[in-house]
Amino acid sequence: MASPSYWRILTRRKVLSFDGSSEKLGRILNTFDLTALGVGATLGVGVYVLAGHVSKDQAGPSVVLSFLIAAAASFLAGLCYAEFGARVPKSGSAYIYSYVCIGEFMAFIIGWNLMLEYIIGSASVSRGLSLYIDTLANDTMKTRFLEVAPIEWDFMSSYFDFFAFTVAILLGIALAFGLKKSTMVNNAFTVLNLFIVLFVIIAGAIKADPENWRIKPENVSSLYNAGEGGFFPFGFEGTLRGAATCFFGFVGFDCIATTGEEVRNPRKAIPRAILCSLTIIFLAYFGVSTVLTLVWPYYKQDVNAPLPHVFNEIGWHFAKWIVAIGGIIGLVASLFGAMFPQPRIIYAMAQDGLIFRVLGEVSPRFKTPVFGTLCAAMLTGTLGGLFDLKALVNMLSIGTLMAYTVVAISILILRFSENPDPAIPSTSTRDPYESSNLLKARERVTGSAFFKQLFNLSCIRLPTNVSSSVVGVLVTIYCLLAIALSLTIFYAKDAIFYDMELWAWILFGVLLGLTLLVLLLISIQPRERADAPFRVPLVPLLPGISIFVNIYLMLMLDVYTWIRFGIWMGIGLSLYAFYGFKNSYREVYASQFGWTKLKYVH
Repeated sequence: MASPSYWRILTRRKVLSFDGSSEKLGRILNTFDLTALGVGATLGVGVYVLAGHVSKDQAGPSVVLSFLIAAAASFLAGLCYAEFGARVPKSGSAYIYSYVCIGEFMAFIIGWNLMLEYIIGSASVSRGLSLYIDTLANDTMKTRFLEVAPIEWDFMSSYFDFFAFTVAILLGIALAFGLKKSTMVNNAFTVLNLFIVLFVIIAGAIKADPENWRIKPENVSSLYNAGEGGFFPFGFEGTLRGAATCFFGFVGFDCIATTGEEVRNPRKAIPRAILCSLTIIFLAYFGVSTVLTLVWPYYKQDVNAPLPHVFNEIGWHFAKWIVAIGGIIGLVASLFGAMFPQPRIIYAMAQDGLIFRVLGEVSPRFKTPVFGTLCAAMLTGTLGGLFDLKALVNMLSIGTLMAYTVVAISILILRFSENPDPAIPSTSTRDPYESSNLLKARERVTGSAFFKQLFNLSCIRLPTNVSSSVVGVLVTIYCLLAIALSLTIFYAKDAIFYDMELWAWILFGVLLGLTLLVLLLISIQPRERADAPFRVPLVPLLPGISIFVNIYLMLMLDVYTWIRFGIWMGIGLSLYAFYGFKNSYREVYASQFGWTKLKYVH
């Protein structure tokens, strides 16, 4: 019998079982734990550093709008994560989502990107924590480390940071051997962090001066860059640039969605925790950035430690140290939240055989993948020790944005899928990638049937094989149009919005019209009507907007980020080609049960 095509193997999809027979991780987390995890993972570097940096260099007082725009973009991604977290309550986050809806190869790509996101993110927070403490200690650690372990390579840090390395290892040990205890510590740190943020907002409001939002550039010393003054000193374009930066201040809430197998009631707890944490995070950012720019002029902000700097300048030294201690607490909570998903992604991929299975072995005593957790902590600590903060932060964004994009795509595919329910009863002999829906006769996809269904001329109400294929093609076309539209806006924005050139407007109008037409064609296709604990509203509009925004932000990344990303992906693709492709559970099960014909879900 002829072997199946590589394309069909790469797009084989996983079907999940929720009967509890395969559960190994302990279900000990509740909604409060998850919300605290999401808030703690996000409110670290962002709330103590980001507001000052964006207000001084990019947006001025309009940083409050930058956070609002970034929150809206993150909220769209959060809605998609919430629906999948309710539908697919398994460890692995976007990795599992893409495996269920798109296929094995894309799932590996996303899982590999998430590993990059969490490991680099954790390393950057551990390095940031070290720098924050060292600043309060007058660079004592830096001076000592330069003497003991100097590094002379330009692309690395000037010294090995033993503090960043040690704190990552210690937190990894805590996660590996005592999840509940470490969760309780994280909850305490997060609550304390929120109280300190509340203190900053209330204390700062007492010294707020609305004139700091109406600064005139002629009244500013030439030593400072005040732009054009007012609320938009760097124009609305500066506000949008600030929003692109602020967006990464919301990275971290998706760690909630990686805990599906450790939550008592994941179908309700995960959506609630995601939306609650995003709301709390936005209110904290909005409040801190408002107070920061009202109390002290935006052009005088300190980009590294804005909050202690502001309180020191207004003479509130006790508040300076409260905020300084709060920064340490917030960074520790952020580090916990960033490291928490690492072993879950590794566990999920190892269980499917796409990476080395030993990394996913769960300890019977601790109910955690101990070896995988310790390996992730070792890699995090090593990167945190070797590279400086700027180099680490530059790699954070691309994996996150790609994961957000694929989750939004998966929502579109799932909502219009012929077989939307990823759960089937499991048996010892059933292929975990086989859908019972395949036992039914399926309509053949022909050219005439495709174009007839493109406009849904038969007005069918339930998805079919043909309608699902139509949606798949339309979603692909939409992504290509979103890339073209993003490139047009990015490279021809002056010709469109300032010079008002005809060719630019024609190109922009045609691409925008085609993009909206594709969304309209998707919207008239039949969609599944199964009940779900949480559903994204206004499909396909909201996922479509999320896809476009994420693609636009990805195109704004510098070329060095893409080069580093290419190297990371080259390593991952080699691992998949020589190990994962042959050792995934799909292949193992086929050899165990002697199947002569592979079965697929399309």
